[in-house]
Amino acid sequence: MVHKEDLDRCAALIAACRKEMAVRIVGQKEMIDGLLASLVAGGHILLEGVPGLAKTLAVKSLAEITGLEFKRIQFTPDLLPADLTGTMIWDPAAERALSGESPASSFSVRKGPVFANVILADEINRAPAKVQSALLEAMEEKQVTIGEKSYPLPDPFFVLATENPIEHEGTYSLPEAELDRFLMKLLVSYPQPVEELDIVKNSLPLSWNSSNKRVPLSPVLDTEKLALLRNVADLIHIDDDISKYIVSVVTATRPGSAKTKEGVYHYVSFGASPRASIALYRCCRIFAMFDGRNYVTPEDVKICSFPVLRHRIVLSYEAEAEGMNADAVIGRILSHVPVP
Repeated sequence: MVHKEDLDRCAALIAACRKEMAVRIVGQKEMIDGLLASLVAGGHILLEGVPGLAKTLAVKSLAEITGLEFKRIQFTPDLLPADLTGTMIWDPAAERALSGESPASSFSVRKGPVFANVILADEINRAPAKVQSALLEAMEEKQVTIGEKSYPLPDPFFVLATENPIEHEGTYSLPEAELDRFLMKLLVSYPQPVEELDIVKNSLPLSWNSSNKRVPLSPVLDTEKLALLRNVADLIHIDDDISKYIVSVVTATRPGSAKTKEGVYHYVSFGASPRASIALYRCCRIFAMFDGRNYVTPEDVKICSFPVLRHRIVLSYEAEAEGMNADAVIGRILSHVPVP
């Protein structure tokens, strides 16, 4: 059972995080809440939006308010897997002798930029599949194998990837196995005119340079406070009927499901795996906590279903021919699954 004092502390923490993010990010509440939820859930986020919507700035700001080690990797077509994970390098005997180690020449490990707490995989769809697949082990098992040895990644570890949906030349689709490892896929939309006016007025001056940096953000969410949020989220009550509803929604995305056959079976080629059920179960509790409640409602399930499932279902040619996107299919599924 969650105590009201703990819920109030969590609400104050989330409000402080939103306030710090708002110093640099105008609007985009859904994106900010999704990023914060990924931190609490220990999951990874895929951000999709056209250029200029502050996706990269949001990730950098998130890392700054947590005080965690941050590394940015710019994905390009010529990137190699070793550029992410690291590699074995030849260590000459002379250099080893100078460092006081054994003079025998040997290979040593040089770790890549993936060994950090917060990883920004910028424009991840600009690198080929062999580079994207280098993140599979890191994202799921929180370790990287270099040579014959596996090395644990820092804890906590988050991958926040961005992609541009409007460019097709020089881009590569993400493997389904990698997409399934993202907790949520957030769609970053255009700001409202009033918000864009604030963005324009608060834009950097013409005299801005490297010595005139942005206003620093306060690290309001350290590892101790993050642990508090996770502990409280674990105590959020979720009724058995709600849990069954979550499983019903996920199983309805699979073509063999009776619920799918009712209205969307010809729109889906492959559905979501049990990993989606786990993600939806976690996110519902976290968003209920964000809302100051100690219980999960069916509305939480509906809200979380879109970011959790939109990248996990593979649409058929019929869906593309009729102009149906993943969100439209999920909406139909939610309309067919009985609400407890």
